Amino acid sequence: MSTAIVWLRRDLRLADNPALDHACRAHQYVVVLYVLAEHEAAPWQAGAASRVWLHHSLRALAGALGERGGCLVLRRGDSLAVLQALVAETQAGAVYWNRGYEPALSARDADIKHALRAAGLEAHSFPASLLNEPWDVRTGNGDPYRVFTPYWKSVSRRPVAAPHPAPLTVLAPLRRPRSEALDDWPLLPCIPWAAGIEAAWNPGEAGARGRLLEFLDEGLFDYADARNLPAAPAVSRLSPHLHFGEISPRQVWWAVANRCGGQPLESRGGEAFLRELGWREFAAHVLWHHPDSPQRPLQARFDAYPWAEDYAPALAAWQQGRTGYPLVDAGMRELWTTGWMHNRVRMLCASFLVKNLRIPWQEGARWFWDTLVDADLASNTLGWQWTAGCGVDAAPYFRVFSPLRQGEQFDAGGDYVRRWLPELKAVPTKYIHAPWTLPAAETARCCFKPGAGYPLPIVDFASSRAQALAGFERIKGERGLSA
Repeated sequence: MSTAIVWLRRDLRLADNPALDHACRAHQYVVVLYVLAEHEAAPWQAGAASRVWLHHSLRALAGALGERGGCLVLRRGDSLAVLQALVAETQAGAVYWNRGYEPALSARDADIKHALRAAGLEAHSFPASLLNEPWDVRTGNGDPYRVFTPYWKSVSRRPVAAPHPAPLTVLAPLRRPRSEALDDWPLLPCIPWAAGIEAAWNPGEAGARGRLLEFLDEGLFDYADARNLPAAPAVSRLSPHLHFGEISPRQVWWAVANRCGGQPLESRGGEAFLRELGWREFAAHVLWHHPDSPQRPLQARFDAYPWAEDYAPALAAWQQGRTGYPLVDAGMRELWTTGWMHNRVRMLCASFLVKNLRIPWQEGARWFWDTLVDADLASNTLGWQWTAGCGVDAAPYFRVFSPLRQGEQFDAGGDYVRRWLPELKAVPTKYIHAPWTLPAAETARCCFKPGAGYPLPIVDFASSRAQALAGFERIKGERGLSA
């Protein structure tokens, strides 16, 4: 009676799970294990919002396994030690898992595979979280890609294998291994600040499927036109489900292809959406080939950029949504409340921090890491380096998003701002993105006085933009891309 251990990490699903599928086909009994080993991810342990999501996702997974005759074993400690102990308890002859690509974790996995095989066990890892392995995509010269467009051209026409259904049964051993209680794990906050996250999301595989179906029905075909409107329900909101592996990119690709009659790249909405999936792949590609990128700019000259001094008060105002620029503040408050922010607004908030407040992009990346439920090291790093202008495929350094223009273009009616900044609800639309310009004659009628109840801008946009550009001019002659 052979037994296998399936070691889950960010693949918290039953369908299209290669490690689980292989174990169920090759062995009679399957032990499904999740190890809480946060220290092994240092310095990028899961942030507070991600920990909340993980708690609920694990609970959902345990329920789904129970319906199929299985059980989820939860343990804390060093991953290798936990695996070795569980092998001894269950007499398992094999350990399977799906690959991760973050630098610290991929190195750990290689060491664990070597140790298990040296002990005479089968130990195999499988590709599950990406459509393409980072090392499999190369330029004609054999180098990794540095620019998204040729990368996307290379991978977008590659065939995508069909996803596998969930196993009908996941038979646990007759003597089930001991499991720690999920509620004993320190994932949920002691102070109950997570109500907004819990109200906004449905973590777990069933929630991921429901979110995908809702997007296919209501958002896919208008996606190319409506995806930049933060007040519109036009984006998929699948990013946290993909990050935790509650749904696979193959499942998403095939669902979009089926909805588009088998030709997703011939549909405007389908192509635009799958292109965003391509950015996720590109981010993993860049992180794999540049493992220092979460800490260091990929264009080395940015090490010499003249950042602002004593920026702590400005950073706090940005984090709290108190900059005086409504679209920026609305985004930061949406983030704090729900653990998520619309991508158009993410770019604006990041640009404002780096280029108007001249605060190092790493500070913003750390804040997003702690507050986003979809905090993904590869995507977070790529996004911040792109906005700061210091990455491999970066926005031009002279591109500085204007909160006023972005608001007028993408939130013309002010609906998004009013949702997250209730103190501005009575401000006329004409002034909603620049409430400090409200004429004195209007203040009594609106019951709103600029600077009272909502702050005045903490920086002047034009002068702060000029200072940012002057800083970029100073580093122009420095050495370019890092090796």
